[in-house]
Amino acid sequence: MAIVELTIVPLGTGSTSISNYVADCHKILMMEKELKYQLTPMGTIIEGDLNRILETIKKMHEIPFKKGAMRVSTSIKIDDRRDQEGSMQQKLQSVEAKL
Repeated sequence: MAIVELTIVPLGTGSTSISNYVADCHKILMMEKELKYQLTPMGTIIEGDLNRILETIKKMHEIPFKKGAMRVSTSIKIDDRRDQEGSMQQKLQSVEAKL
């Protein structure tokens, strides 16, 4: 199972606010029942099958274009651990146990 951190930024929209774009991207995630996700103030974290996540990110990347953006910058960070099962919750618990 992979954990992916994602940030999608529309450019050239005429406004510094992007919350409408973020909300529309999250509507795509809400339809993906196989994926877990967490919205953060600076991006989104998605957990699940890597191929499914990447397919979903492609759909999300298109949302700002559909809303009129002429340029979109998408940053993706992938944690794909294969020696053991991991999750967002497990990663947090591991750090909290050491505090």
